[in-house]
Amino acid sequence: MRVAVIGGGAAGLMAAATASENNEVVLFEKNEKLGKKIYITGKGRCNVTNACAADEFLKNVATNPKFLTSAMYSFSSFDLMEFIETNGTPLKTERGNRVFPVSDKASDVTKCFEKVLLQSDVRIRLNTEVKEIVAESGEIRGLKPADETYDFDKIIICTGGLSYPSTGSTGDGYRFAKKLGHTIIRPVASLTGLNLKGDEYKSLQGLTLKNVGVKILDGQKVVHSDFGEMLFTHFGVSGPVILTGSARINRLNTDGMKLSVDLKPAINEELLDARILRDFGENKNKDFSNALYGLLPRAAVGLIVERSGIRADKKVNEITAAERKKLLYTRKNLDFTIDSLRPIEEGVVTAGGVNVKEINPKTMESKLIKGLFFAGEVIDVDAFTGGFNLQIAFSTGRAAGKD
Repeated sequence: MRVAVIGGGAAGLMAAATASENNEVVLFEKNEKLGKKIYITGKGRCNVTNACAADEFLKNVATNPKFLTSAMYSFSSFDLMEFIETNGTPLKTERGNRVFPVSDKASDVTKCFEKVLLQSDVRIRLNTEVKEIVAESGEIRGLKPADETYDFDKIIICTGGLSYPSTGSTGDGYRFAKKLGHTIIRPVASLTGLNLKGDEYKSLQGLTLKNVGVKILDGQKVVHSDFGEMLFTHFGVSGPVILTGSARINRLNTDGMKLSVDLKPAINEELLDARILRDFGENKNKDFSNALYGLLPRAAVGLIVERSGIRADKKVNEITAAERKKLLYTRKNLDFTIDSLRPIEEGVVTAGGVNVKEINPKTMESKLIKGLFFAGEVIDVDAFTGGFNLQIAFSTGRAAGKD
């Protein structure tokens, strides 16, 4: 069988490696090299997967986890780790079960797959953009990189989404799929920062907060809550808990949603009040604003003072119980109004894509066109941070590449 794989990212590399076990395979990549997006994952270190059992893994899939059940159980995180290490790239597991190459070089992961493809006689066509997929009577016939049609029995689309277009992810797969009759769920950014309304957050730019509680509220309804690290940026907020939150709200109308930050989530109001009283007792002759430096990050003092309604120069020993209660509330509920998500080009991954109802979850084959398969980010599946999205690419690529 002649198999074409379109796209040389994580899904495409695995699909080509798998298909080459019994078939003649040609891999088409429009960039000058393979794995261009892999090079920037994990800040250049490549968080290849998350070392957890399949059932735990699926809990970290934000969109259509049920669809991925077969692919994940057939080729788990541990199967991937064994594959990569067997082919010469040692791995290590770090905090949160995140798995990286021992070398901390994302390029080593790509080289691992390149070696497998070379040994398997996969033909790699770099700098070759596929323009059209040809199908007749509901079956794949071939593809066109230019004007000439190349015959193939099976085509696997692994073209990614719309995030980081400089890596070649420009929505080609959506165009192919739509032309062949597939439904495309509107692509949106996932694992991205949030733009905030107003100017108050600008005074906090550059501030990183660790071990904070975060809630995103739509009116009174909590649509997301998390605990961990975040940071304030020139546009609003980012960081792990924010990226995860974006995956929860990227298909909702964010207009009017609130971001609420609890600076001391591990301490209840009674204990926090006792600590404030203790600190105030030690600084009773200081101005209110100066007394807060032991209680808050320095960059946050100005905003907390403003939100509390207490004069910055008021002496600590003059602060009333009601004012102290307002200070306590502000520390537990530092609220901002969300404007929007950052542009899709900045998302770590793209949510949305080919409707999973039109794809066989065991084989990744189209239910509409015989011989057409999908893998990776082009499908309407996405997950949280921690290596989950790359594993989805590898697992679906493995499923699509099998005979």
